[in-house]
Amino acid sequence: MRASQHTMAESVSVSGVGLHSGAPVSVELRPAPASTGVRLVRDDVEGAQPVAARVENALDSRYATTIGAAGHWSVSTVEHLLAALSSLGVDNVDVGVRGPEVPVLDGSAQPWVDAIERAGLVEQDAPLRRLVIEHAIEFRLGGRVARVVPSDQFVVSAQIAFDHARIGRQTLTVPFENGEFRHEIAWARTFGFLAEVEAMKAMGLIKGGSLDNAVVYAPDGVIVNEGGSRGADEPVRHKILDMLGDLALLGMPLVGRVEAVLPGHELTHGLVRAIREHPESWSIR
Repeated sequence: MRASQHTMAESVSVSGVGLHSGAPVSVELRPAPASTGVRLVRDDVEGAQPVAARVENALDSRYATTIGAAGHWSVSTVEHLLAALSSLGVDNVDVGVRGPEVPVLDGSAQPWVDAIERAGLVEQDAPLRRLVIEHAIEFRLGGRVARVVPSDQFVVSAQIAFDHARIGRQTLTVPFENGEFRHEIAWARTFGFLAEVEAMKAMGLIKGGSLDNAVVYAPDGVIVNEGGSRGADEPVRHKILDMLGDLALLGMPLVGRVEAVLPGHELTHGLVRAIREHPESWSIR
């Protein structure tokens, strides 16, 4: 395990289109001092001050994770970026955003991995502290459940179920210790169903959605994208990707096994809040 905190070796910029807004947006990842954590700020909003990427600054979790300063500014669809930062060990970074959301890129975290690796990381003269789960914590949302239990490493397990011939029930467990994020999770793209596209557009969502940034499933079981999926279990891998981004809202690395049945942003946010509300169930080491 890493003993010290890390930040970016240099700044790096990424541009693209916002999934829900359809607007051209850009992000600059900038080195930050030790013990700063991950902070976001709208570079295009006058007077905006950085806020920590922590659950108390989460403004919305219905279709994506939105972080910001309530009543002043916000940045949505941050989960893929946060997953990449936390999984690659970027402890301290300032994320400057121009636009209402983070670019969707290809719908996965792989472009963020590429950008972070281009910039490189540097070790900082500060110890890395982790939140170590000592007793089980559970959060329920209707028939959905998320829990975290003690483990000597960080493990994520997810079970999804969709009434679609190409997905059905999928279960996957991934221990994160030796680069598994890059190989097992980062490439998995967001997905949706052709039957829901028009309804979501009518709600003002997915204005920037296309076959270039999402896997789309037709009712007859066909994948609309010309290249198909990147793997039969790409959907459950993407759900774990989203979970990683939302778990990053704890503000520090987690040591424990996270298990979710029918995961989603609201469910993972609820688990993160439950963890924060039960300090008797964990320690900082």
